[in-house]
Amino acid sequence: MSTLRMAAVAASFDRDLEADFARIERLVAAARAAGVRLLALPEACLGGYLSSLDGGAEGPPALDPDGPEIRRLAALAEDMVVCAGYCEEAGGRRYNSAVCVTGDGVLGRHRKVHQPLSEDASYAAGDRFAAFDTPVGRLGMMICYDKAFPESARALALDGAEIVVCMSAWPGSRTNPSADLAEDRWKHRFDLFDRARALENQVVWLSANQAGSFGELRFVGSAKVVDPAGEVLAATGVGPGMAIAELDVRQAIDTARRAMGYLRDRRPDAYPPTARELALAVEGPQR
Repeated sequence: MSTLRMAAVAASFDRDLEADFARIERLVAAARAAGVRLLALPEACLGGYLSSLDGGAEGPPALDPDGPEIRRLAALAEDMVVCAGYCEEAGGRRYNSAVCVTGDGVLGRHRKVHQPLSEDASYAAGDRFAAFDTPVGRLGMMICYDKAFPESARALALDGAEIVVCMSAWPGSRTNPSADLAEDRWKHRFDLFDRARALENQVVWLSANQAGSFGELRFVGSAKVVDPAGEVLAATGVGPGMAIAELDVRQAIDTARRAMGYLRDRRPDAYPPTARELALAVEGPQR
C-alpha cells in the first residue's frame, strides 16, 4: 500500500506578485511540514483574479509561461508537486491558465476552456483537456467554471487521470447573496460539482479556491479533497485554510470501480452527438 498526502488551499491573492509569492512560500512550507506531496493552489494565485465579471475589469499581470515567475514557483516546489493558476501571455493573447510544477520544471499546463459571464472580455479560451504523468500519479487540471461541464472531467478520466485538480476563483452569488457565506447558493453549487465530478468519474478530486474578497467578488473558499466515492475527506469551510488528506489513490480508485465502473460501463454508441450538438460545435455557443 502506498499512500499520498495531498492538500488543497483556500487563500486570498491579489495584484502584488511579491506578496503572492510570499504567501505561496508560506503555504508550501506548511504543506511540506505536514508531509504533503501534492499541493493545489487557487486559480489566479499569481497576480489575482478579475475584480468583477462585467467585462470591464483590468486583468492581472500577464506572465510568460516559460518566464521567471514560473521558474520561481518550480524552485519553491522542490520535490513537491504544485498546481497553481496564473494569467498567461502567449502569441499576443492572454489566457486564464494553470501550471503543474516540481523543482525539476513544468509537468503539465491547462488553459481554461469555459468562460462564465464576461470573462471572455479578458481572456482567450483554451480548447482541450489532457492528463499528464507526475511523480505522484497521472493528473488532470481544470479551472473553475470548467467543472460545471461533465465533459471536462470525463475527458480527463478517459485520458487516464487518477487525480483531478480544479483551481477556482469561485465567488458567492451576486444576484441573491446570502449573509452567511456558508449558506450561499453558489457555494452550494461549488461543493455539489466537486462531489459529483469525483463520483461520476471515480477519481480523487482536489478543489482549491480563492478566499476573502477582491473587488466586487466575495469568494466561497471551500477547498477540499474528495475521494472516488464522492465523499469529502477534508475541507476548509468558507474561510482560508488548507484541506489535507491521505489516501492510497490506486486502491481507492480500484475499490470504487470494482462493481460499478462508470467508465468501463459507458455505452458511447447509445449517445452519439446529435445534429443540434454538431451544429453548435460549428456555430459556437449561443449567449
